[in-house]
Amino acid sequence: MAGRFLSLFKVFRGEKKEGPGAAPAQQPEEPGQIQTLQDALDRTQEQEPACGRFRKSLKMFRQFLRIQCRKTGSTAAAGAAEPDLGLTERQAEPDGSPDSAERSEESATSETETWAKAHLMSMTEDVAITNTKTRETQGLTNTDTMPAPTMIHAPTMDFFEESAVPSHQQEQVPAKVKNIHQSLMSHVSVDARLQTDIVRLAEEHPADVVLTLLRCAPTCDRAAAKMWRAIGSSGPALEKALPTLLCVMEDWPLHTMCTSDGDNKDLFALAATLVIWLIVPECNKAMIPYSGRLFVALLFHVVITTQQMPPEEVDNFWSACQEKHRLPSKPNRFAVQAMKDLLCRLQCDHVVVAMERKGCWDMMLCAHTQHYAVGLLAREMLRVLIPLCSCITLHLLRQLSREEPCWDLPFLAFLVEVLERLNLSKYGGSVMKIMSRYLQSECSQRRRLALRGLVVPSKDLLMARRMCSVSQSLLELLGDEDREVVSMSLHVFTNVLQHKDILVSSTTAPKLAEALLLLFDHDNSHVQLLSIQLFCKVMDLVVDEGKKPLETIVNKSLDTLFIYCHDENWHVAKASRETLHCAAKFLKRRKLKQLLEKEHLWKFAEVLLAEDRSRAAEHLRRARPYLQSPQEPLREVAVRFMGMAERSLRGQQGKLHALSQAIQAQRKGTISHWSRTIHAQFTSRAEELSSSSGSSESVS
Repeated sequence: MAGRFLSLFKVFRGEKKEGPGAAPAQQPEEPGQIQTLQDALDRTQEQEPACGRFRKSLKMFRQFLRIQCRKTGSTAAAGAAEPDLGLTERQAEPDGSPDSAERSEESATSETETWAKAHLMSMTEDVAITNTKTRETQGLTNTDTMPAPTMIHAPTMDFFEESAVPSHQQEQVPAKVKNIHQSLMSHVSVDARLQTDIVRLAEEHPADVVLTLLRCAPTCDRAAAKMWRAIGSSGPALEKALPTLLCVMEDWPLHTMCTSDGDNKDLFALAATLVIWLIVPECNKAMIPYSGRLFVALLFHVVITTQQMPPEEVDNFWSACQEKHRLPSKPNRFAVQAMKDLLCRLQCDHVVVAMERKGCWDMMLCAHTQHYAVGLLAREMLRVLIPLCSCITLHLLRQLSREEPCWDLPFLAFLVEVLERLNLSKYGGSVMKIMSRYLQSECSQRRRLALRGLVVPSKDLLMARRMCSVSQSLLELLGDEDREVVSMSLHVFTNVLQHKDILVSSTTAPKLAEALLLLFDHDNSHVQLLSIQLFCKVMDLVVDEGKKPLETIVNKSLDTLFIYCHDENWHVAKASRETLHCAAKFLKRRKLKQLLEKEHLWKFAEVLLAEDRSRAAEHLRRARPYLQSPQEPLREVAVRFMGMAERSLRGQQGKLHALSQAIQAQRKGTISHWSRTIHAQFTSRAEELSSSSGSSESVS
């Protein structure tokens, strides 16, 4: 290689000596220049690979051409003499001798350019021949798989020489991308040289390349597909291009971003999704760091294209894409297919098969069942893709932290399923902020999912303390008509109160106890059990200031708990006995507590009615509803307990009647005694008056 360059340099030197315009004063500098190039080429030939030597030689050759052009007095000729690195037809080498002794500067420049191109193509062919013989080239593709060279004008290597590209050259990036795209319109394949140029453009200017290519070929024609696949086959190029593609995908339905040439035309988000579908088969490990964000972006497209009707311009764009690539008629089906391809690329084929077997992919295309299918997908992925699920969770938190949109339900369903893998000590605040907002939602499905999202984190002490801020919302949900909502609310309260460090405030305890007392009679046995157990915890963990207001409610619960001690459900009966014992202890009724410890339930009822004779009517009223219970044991207990209460009430009424008569008799006796006393006093006074009047008459 170095020998060819030296022979070329000698031809130029000989030509300049023969030309009449040569400057003798500058000739002594040429041997030194050639010697310098000779030394440099000798060193690089031993140390660098073939492709590296070729590029270094090109650079030195251009420097030599500039020197020669300056000798002829034409500064502009140096730029014109730079070789075009696009593959073109080889030109015939011109004769080294001049046609006349009085050649103009323009003809000299043209001849120099012709020489440069001819010898450059010759050296390119030498490299290609060497690769064919050895089947091995450093920096170039194997000739067995290399596409056939085509006549393409690629960007010149001058664009890549400097690490810091000037702003005026950066503004040329969109133009270069358009030129490459235009040239590929008439060619079957991309040669190795052009593929290298595309990759290097994408590595150094990813935003300009991605945005320009999306604008000039939004439907991804054949030429654009070649360029995208070239980018996808390179790890570094793909790693730098993916963030821009994801930004376009996440901005529905149109994305606006300005390129270096000032173009800010809107981009279709679906155009970026189409590109992802094309390059996923070509992707390598460079895609893995972005797989979580990419999955969320694809899920977003599945949801948004299912929940909303696309605008007319988006619909027209998709019709063009469908016709060109034979895609599904609806964008949501296409987004689902892209999601499947991504999972397969991540070696999760069994997840795709499991979802197919359950019919979940079709469910994901229906707005009413989409959130359910997304939840199932999260469960399947959580079995094998725990790191990816954690990454997806973080992106979902960012999405759900925004104002409540119409497409948040599937995102919330996925988040709830993988929430247990999240670092709650770091992201617990964000989780609580999201869940507290959905607890107040009017949608029952959102409330249900929010409660599911709180059940597992409530077992953590730090999260349990944070949940004290949503206690009022949870209290309101205890009166919800949805039994699943009520059950999960009880679960959250139970998990929070499992931590002994958390106490029930004096204001919350009476409200919570009243709500739980109403749930003792719930038609669902599981809700009954949870409410009875939670009632016991409230009595244990209420603060001292809240015990006095709570006593009245606990007294009301004694009759109900006694009846449910005979429930057919063994768990409900056991929990009722334990809670009844806790209530007796809380009320400091020692005799009742001792009877419960000995399991003398009916003796407990007799003592209870005996001690509360003044409230026998209340006991009778509380037991009356259980006469309509579907359980026969409860009806029998209610009848017997009401009989005891009625006897107690009758005895109380007899005593009250006797007491009333005694009071009336006493009242009558008091009146008689009072009348006799008044009469005696009046009589004695009258006598005194009569005696005094008789004595006065005698005196007179």
